[in-house]
Amino acid sequence: MELRQLRYFVAVAEELNFGRAAARLHIAGPSLSQQIKSLERDLGVRLFERDRRTVALTAFGETLLPRTRALLEQADDLRRTARGFAVSEPVRLGYVSWRPADLEERVSGVARLRVDAWVMPSHTQAARVSEGSIDLAICWVRATDLAEQQLTGRLVGADRLYAVSTGDDSPVAARDTVVLVDADTATWAAWNIYAIEFARATGASVERIDDHGITGSAFFDHVRRLGRPVLSSPKRDATPWPSGFTRRPVVDPAPVWTWALVSRWDESNPAVLAAVDALTRDITVDFGPAPYWLPSDDPSRLE
Repeated sequence: MELRQLRYFVAVAEELNFGRAAARLHIAGPSLSQQIKSLERDLGVRLFERDRRTVALTAFGETLLPRTRALLEQADDLRRTARGFAVSEPVRLGYVSWRPADLEERVSGVARLRVDAWVMPSHTQAARVSEGSIDLAICWVRATDLAEQQLTGRLVGADRLYAVSTGDDSPVAARDTVVLVDADTATWAAWNIYAIEFARATGASVERIDDHGITGSAFFDHVRRLGRPVLSSPKRDATPWPSGFTRRPVVDPAPVWTWALVSRWDESNPAVLAAVDALTRDITVDFGPAPYWLPSDDPSRLE
């Protein structure tokens, strides 16, 4: 049982309509329904009676609602108190692969910045912000992720992805590329989501692997084995390029990977808010010439 699920329970109880509650929470309706069912399983009681037309609290739901509101208020008060103590603490920022070259310079004078040395995947960094182990993260994130984890994302950078092949360095159509999808979803969850949607949208081929060959020498082995242009991920990698390998622009459309500065919805720490403002003020992100491609749930589509 999570505090997030308790907040969902209160929203549904107040709206008595899953559609309105989902809109209020900025979460998909099916996901909200699943979270409520999970909460009911954890508690061992039914909280709502529902049919196609109506939603009503059960007797257990009526009893638990005021107690849940009180518990959430206590949790919010605890968080506000803790953040008050934390105003003088450094702002902790995590990242995945890319960060602005002038990161420290931008924040200097408004906050003490501590760049977390623990470089982790995008979905992990976003979760760390949500749970409070870091204050900010620069990562790839979907609008759904932001809503479900009560986060805000602001576009701060973008990579126009390219393909790697042997020999020819001419532009290659998106449909003629191959995307690698790794079996290790704990490490490559964000990339796998992006790659699969890109393939479905453009006709690119999907090659499933289980050796973390999204980067490193194994990536070049896959390019060599497949004999076709393979889309490169945005993950920075210091592996030297083997002789004969070339970078090819991807066109019709060009895939764009976005980087967002992620913070909590209810952030109240003045130092964190000042850092967010400093890092996003006067930022213009260029996706390059059209046509380019973004995932359907990319937050930058809404900006």
